[in-house]
Amino acid sequence: MSARDRILDKLRAAPAGPAPVVPDVPGWYARHTASLDSAQRVAALRKALEAVKTEVHEVTDANWTTVLLEIAAAKGLHQLLIGAATAHGEAVAALAPADLQILRYAQPVDAWQELLFDGVDAALTLARGAIAEIGSLILWPTPAEPRLMSLVPSLHFVLLDADTIHVNLFSALRTEGWHTGMPTNALLICGPSKTADIQQTLAYGAHGPRELVVLIRQSRGVSA
Repeated sequence: MSARDRILDKLRAAPAGPAPVVPDVPGWYARHTASLDSAQRVAALRKALEAVKTEVHEVTDANWTTVLLEIAAAKGLHQLLIGAATAHGEAVAALAPADLQILRYAQPVDAWQELLFDGVDAALTLARGAIAEIGSLILWPTPAEPRLMSLVPSLHFVLLDADTIHVNLFSALRTEGWHTGMPTNALLICGPSKTADIQQTLAYGAHGPRELVVLIRQSRGVSA
């Protein structure tokens, strides 16, 4: 009998230990999670985002496009990238002034890589939700709004519906049923792209957008 076989025989003959105790994760969160209403979740998320140089605006379903276009004009933007056939993207396109070029992500990146990386000022994507506790936006890239839209342009607009803001990550995972299927890239965005050198000097835009503008949209009939 080889040494390998002797080791395996000893392992097989060893008595089985007690079954591991499965932690009560839902129970723990039920006891330790603060109960926040919608306004409190919005306030907590906004505070966390603004602490890392994110620009946040509370808007309504009726005025969010106007607010976005006003911000674009104030920042001197010339191009805005929107997703292919998205309702929120087309809503902005319908009202965009002549001096703001609307680009749609409707072709493979290889066909327009130079323009995408060097000529697009900003992009607009819709957030799946957000996490108030850690100040994070949840983005699930799709073929209509690929990952590059939130990575390449210098300014990233994110439209977030207030009623999709969760207290914590556990609530988001459970409420939205993430276990039933996730995209290749599930993103948690906590602010504009930043990095630091050995002297801890922050630089923005090194690995993505240098500006993040979040529009928190209230439900119909709820004023901002």
